Amino acid sequence: MANGKIGVTTENIFPVIKKFLYSDHEIFLRELVSNAVDATQKIRTLASFGEFKGDLGTLDVHVDIDKEKGTLTVTDRGIGMDAADVDKYINQIAFSGAEEFLQKYKDTANNIIGHFGLGFYSAFMVSKKVEIRSLSYKEGAKGVIWTCDGSPEYTMDECDKTERGTSITLYIDDESKEFLEQSRIDTLLKKYCRFLPVPVISGKQQEWKDGKMVDTDKDNVVNATEPLWTKKPADLTDDDYLKFYHELMPAQDDPMFWIHLNVDYPFTLTGILYFPKIKNEFDVRKDRIQLYSNQVYVTDQVEGVVPEFMTLMQGVIDSPDIPLNVSRSYLQADTAVKKISGYISKKVAEKLDSMFKADRKSFEEKWDDIKVFIEYGMLTDDKFFESAKKFYLLKDVNDKYFTLDEYHTLVEGEQKDKDGRLVYLYATDKTAQHSYIQAAEDKGYSVLLLDGQLEPHMVGLLEQKLDGVSFVRVDSDTPEKLIRKTDDKGSGLTADQTEVMTILFKSQIPDVDKAQFMVGFESISADAAPATVTQNEFMRRMKDMAAMQPGMSFYGDMPASYSFTVNTDQPAVKSIVEKAEKEIGPKSYQILNEIASLNDEIAKASKEAQDKKESVPDMKEQNDKIADLRADLDKEVSAYAAGLPKVKQIIDLALLQSGLLKGASLSEFIKRTVNLL
Repeated sequence: MANGKIGVTTENIFPVIKKFLYSDHEIFLRELVSNAVDATQKIRTLASFGEFKGDLGTLDVHVDIDKEKGTLTVTDRGIGMDAADVDKYINQIAFSGAEEFLQKYKDTANNIIGHFGLGFYSAFMVSKKVEIRSLSYKEGAKGVIWTCDGSPEYTMDECDKTERGTSITLYIDDESKEFLEQSRIDTLLKKYCRFLPVPVISGKQQEWKDGKMVDTDKDNVVNATEPLWTKKPADLTDDDYLKFYHELMPAQDDPMFWIHLNVDYPFTLTGILYFPKIKNEFDVRKDRIQLYSNQVYVTDQVEGVVPEFMTLMQGVIDSPDIPLNVSRSYLQADTAVKKISGYISKKVAEKLDSMFKADRKSFEEKWDDIKVFIEYGMLTDDKFFESAKKFYLLKDVNDKYFTLDEYHTLVEGEQKDKDGRLVYLYATDKTAQHSYIQAAEDKGYSVLLLDGQLEPHMVGLLEQKLDGVSFVRVDSDTPEKLIRKTDDKGSGLTADQTEVMTILFKSQIPDVDKAQFMVGFESISADAAPATVTQNEFMRRMKDMAAMQPGMSFYGDMPASYSFTVNTDQPAVKSIVEKAEKEIGPKSYQILNEIASLNDEIAKASKEAQDKKESVPDMKEQNDKIADLRADLDKEVSAYAAGLPKVKQIIDLALLQSGLLKGASLSEFIKRTVNLL
């Protein structure tokens, strides 16, 4: 019998702290089962080299619970240990058996997954005592039993173990009794060990009998030892991929397509990534890619391992170049991880490009479902943008699809403005913006449909990346001014007429929640609409993005600003102007002349004071008089406008066209229309 102290020194305590101060105590089970599988893979490798000539027997790992004794035991028939091995790999915990073994058999070692000896100590997070019973594969070896209560002291002695391999028994402490429940252990094994390359047995299979679930005599194997990603794509069918997907993601619709990753240089990486159907573009979970290291589950928080936009995907990635015990900061900083991320991005781009080239019609049919992935990628990854711009599609309001180059060629003849800039018109809602779309198409313009949540950001990105191109929403100006071919023609109104007509129309615009209107006049054409409501492109974009980004709430809280443009060439508008000129023109212009005279008086006094370097005299009397005159003008013109049904009809038609006429205002419009008829 031997007693001693575990070799914890300043030289070897650091890797223990670095690797095994786990936040989740449940990780102990992964470590112990991984070590057991590791030991099993070692004996297979030694047998293949002829260094072990004995009977391999059944190679599996057992996880057994004894609630009465309060123990959980992990047993393997792997390489085993003798007293010297225990002293080296358990007592001197800076060593790693797997690393040493890999150095010796680095070219052919069969998936040595763990860091044997180091992970073992995670057992003490849930145990008051741990016991190891082991028998080495070496000829003439004697069984060894090692016991420790979690302090540096241990005992080690010979034992009568006759079967090769290792059993590790945990005497579960009072705070961790949950790990004596079969259902809890099975859940953890399914989470961490469901794809390990050696069968893992936990309890018995159950069946329904006499109104309850009871154990059968069949072992319950919790894992699939040859998961789909370890196989060659040429050997698999679509049904194989779909079946595996539904095992990973129960109750999900079939994915649109998938990518099978398989690379062995300059790093090792396998996996299958699926493109799911996303019903609500950002109603998604970003924890549906599972990261494995040689079939051992590591994490489902894969930000940093895959590009950000691919966190919308689902599936598995397996790379032994990523250690089992990782943190998010480690993943973000590790150079190997960055190379893996870049490779995955490249493979996804290549897959999408090949799909586009092989069957464009099918690609177009999938476009509305996959564009969120592609746009997210283009927005967050410059390299992906450069690859994706070859197969990125623009869809017009007639459901026709174009690549960026194709669309440029389509519109460059008709949609250049007076400065030579190419204007891409777009709508976000075909139904609500139908009249605007129709007006643009009547002028021979093409209109794109950009109706996704990412479109406000994509518009900005494409304007940045595409030389000489700007995007203009189809309802952001009058049809004649969406693409400015010439300078403005003006309105044909005098300054005084403009001021009176502005009051006349603005006074009759109903209150619209969180909206303000700027009335303007333009000479457009006799057959165009009498008035049009449009929204400033810049402010609308800011409000759209504010809805997605809380940090931009300044724009989101501002009232929507609309331009209310009156067409002075339209016959109904002309008649209103002419009628007002006769009926309220003289009185209105007299008031405006008085206001102008008072303003001249104020300006003259201010200039004289400035020239004499004196204080500006108090002009309160004149300013008060101006305010009173403006109030009189507003009252006079507003009262007059209230008696003109045509003015209200023109206003309501413009608001109706833009979807802003609602509630009582809409009911009043309908009633007025009936009366006019």
